[in-house]
Formats: sequence, structure tokens, C-alpha cells
Amino acid sequence: MRTTIYKYILLTFFAFGGYFVAFGQQQTDSLMQYLEIAAKNNPSVLQKYYEYQAALQKVPQVGSLPDPELNVGVFLSPMELVSGNQVADIRLMQMFPWFGVLKNAKDEMSLMAKAKYESLRDAKLQVFYEVQSTWYSLYKNQQDIRISEKNIEILRTLERLTMVKFKAVSTGGGNTSPSGVNILNSSSQSSSSGAIGSNSMGGNANSNQSVNNSQSSMGNNQSSMGASSGGSGLADLYRIQIEIGELDNNIALLKSQQNTIVARFNSYLNRPVKTMVMLPDTLKPDSLGTSLLAVSDTMLVNNPMLGMLQYEGQSFDARKRMVSRMGYPMVGIGVNYSVINKSEMSTSSMNGKDMIMPMVTVTLPIYRKKYKAMQTEADLMKSVTEQGYKAASNSLQTEYYEALQLYQDAQRRIKLYENQSQLAKKSLDIMIKSFSASGTGLTDLLRVRQQLLDYDTKQVEALTDYNTAIAWLKRLMAKSQIQ
Repeated sequence: MRTTIYKYILLTFFAFGGYFVAFGQQQTDSLMQYLEIAAKNNPSVLQKYYEYQAALQKVPQVGSLPDPELNVGVFLSPMELVSGNQVADIRLMQMFPWFGVLKNAKDEMSLMAKAKYESLRDAKLQVFYEVQSTWYSLYKNQQDIRISEKNIEILRTLERLTMVKFKAVSTGGGNTSPSGVNILNSSSQSSSSGAIGSNSMGGNANSNQSVNNSQSSMGNNQSSMGASSGGSGLADLYRIQIEIGELDNNIALLKSQQNTIVARFNSYLNRPVKTMVMLPDTLKPDSLGTSLLAVSDTMLVNNPMLGMLQYEGQSFDARKRMVSRMGYPMVGIGVNYSVINKSEMSTSSMNGKDMIMPMVTVTLPIYRKKYKAMQTEADLMKSVTEQGYKAASNSLQTEYYEALQLYQDAQRRIKLYENQSQLAKKSLDIMIKSFSASGTGLTDLLRVRQQLLDYDTKQVEALTDYNTAIAWLKRLMAKSQIQ
């Protein structure tokens, strides 16, 4: 019995362990999973995919021969012939385009289908980049909320310290005057006793008067010091509460932005906008996987937009060859079958025999303007693709330098703000200890705290910008981990 119980406990333990391991892997690889979901469900990607599939269906359409023509004619009254009475006439004809027309038409549609495939690749890469950049923005927003909440905790600690100092100053200010009076009374008593032994009663009166004056002046100074310390502590408390209120408002704004970013992210995955998005606790810098010098050359070779324009230009070359061959005659081969009944009046040996007549048809393309216009159209469309290729290439070069600038700037800022944040943390710890001991220096402490908040948020921003720049460069190179 105990063995069975131990087995159940062990199995339950392994089940929960596997669940937590799977959950941890889901958190770690959540971005990869989201990219897979986007590749399968994103409407823009599916639209390009169906366009590509539709383009593939055009290849067998243009590569087939024209449909044969069948003509059937029936005489309502049999037509008298020498060899009988003709009652029907059946004609079947198949047209054949000039050599190379169908081949070039298939080449044109195949190249257009390849262009559609490159458009599909570009749409998928664009969606991947948007998913990644939005995911990084979501992570940055979440970290900004956490940093702001940590700063609120620091301010709450300072608020408690300031409250304690304020209460201590207020209580201490009320007890300072009596203790001072006791000290002064004891000193006056010793002075008066000494004066009795050496001076007259008048000297003693003068001494008492001077002691009273000293007591009043000391009491006034101590009360003014207590009032100024209490007022300063209350002002510090108000300033801290102002900072807390601003951070609370900032957190509310960030949470509102979080909902908007989540909705946009889920729209890329084509799922409900309020679906929860898994984010890691820490984000590691991504790796480009190649040298920066190879990016510009790779993108000019692998970028799908350039490939799409190249295939379109090649398809217009195939169209021009097809049009040039369409200017040659089309040849039709067919057969004509005549149904003839016997005639009682005919004595011919062919009486009642059906007639079969082979036929050949040739078109005469004598109107040359339309063919020349079709060739000119193909040339102009190719010129369009050539200019589009140059424009896309120039745009890619510009995007490359923009992404490179973001990459290098983010790399530099990561190191800078990491160092600045560590220094600010050390300074803040020292100043908090000093403030808790003496109650002074709140202005400098709040300034350093604000610097630490800025450095922490800028450090997260630099890291997300760095990964976004890498995703941008990979998008330009048409490099994706999801096929």
C-alpha cells in the first residue's frame, strides 16, 4: 500500500516538474512561438500566400492549346446532291499557335508566380519584424513599470524616514526648553552661592537678572530652531509625496500604453486583442550572426523586394518574346464530316455514302499595330521594373545606414547607462544612509534618485533598441529563423 502511494507521489512530482519546465521553456522561447503563430495566422501573410497559389494556377492555363471548335449543322430539309441527300454537316477544328508562343506564355506566368512568392517572403519578413519590434516595445513598457514601482518603494522608505524625523524634531523641540532651563538653573545656583561668599546682595541680584536674560534668549533660539526643523521636515515630506504622485500617474499611463501595445501585438497574430502575452523577466542582447560589412552585400542579393522586381522584369521579357511570335500565323487542323442519305433518283456509285474532308486553317495577322503596341508595352513595363529596382535598392541602402546607426548607438548606450546606473545606485545608497542618519540632503537625494530612474529606463530602452536594430538588419538581409 505504501509503495503504491509513493509511486503516485513520485508520478505527481514528475508531472508538476515537467509542467514547470515546459512553462519555463514557453517563457524563454515565447518570441519564437509568436513568430510561428504569426507565420501561420497573420492575414497579410495569408493574403500573399493565396495570391501566390492563384498565380501558380495561371501556368497551366496559358500553357494549354486553345479549345477545339466543334460545329454541327442539321438541314431541316435534306439537301439534294448528286450522290444523295445531305442531312447534316459536322466540323471539328483545332488551332495551334506559332512555335514558342505557349512556352513563352508559361515562362511569363511562372516568373510572375515567382515574383508573387518573393512578395510572400517580403510580407512574412515584415510581419516578423513588426512582431519582434512590438514585443520589444512591450518588454520595455513592462520594465518601465517595474522600475517605477521600485522607485515608489524607495520614495516610500524616504517618506517613512522623513515622517520619523519630523515627529522626532517636533517632540524634541517641546522638551528642549525645560532641560535647558534646568541646566541654567543649576548654573545660576552655583554662581549665586559663590557670589554670596564674596559679594553683597546687590551683586547677587545683578547675577540673577543676567541669568534670566540668558534663559529667555536660549528658549527663543531653541523654539525657533525647532520650528525651522519641523517646517523643513514637513516640506520634505510634501516633496516626497509629490514625487510619489507623479510616479503613480506615470505607472497608470504606462499600463494604459501596455494595453494598446498588447492589442497591436495580438493583431499581428490574428487572435483576440486581450490575449495575454508572455514576456521574460530579463532580456538578453541578440546576435546578428554575421559581420556588418556583409549585411549590405547580402541584402542586395537576398532581399525579396529586389528579387520580385527581377522576376517581373524577366516575365516582361518572356511576354515580349511571346508577343513577337503571336505576330505569326496560327495554323488550324480539322475535319469536316457530311452525313448523306441515299437518294432514289441517284444512280451514282457514291449514293448514300458520307463524306469526310480534312481541313487546314491559317490566320492572317495583317494588322500589325496591335502587336507592335504589345511589344512596346512589354518594353515600358520592363523599364518600370528597372526603375523600381533602383528605387528599392536605394531605399534599402538608406534603411541599412539607419539600422546601422541605431545598432551602433544602442550598443554604445548599453555600456554607458549600465555604468551610469551602477554609479547612481551606489550614490543613492550612500545618500539614503546619510539622510536616515542626519535628515539632511533630501534635494540631492531626490535628484540622484531621478537620475537612477532615468538611467534604468534608458538602459532598458537601449537594450530593446539594440535588439530591434538587429531584427531590422536581419529583415533587410531576408534572414529569418522561421521558414
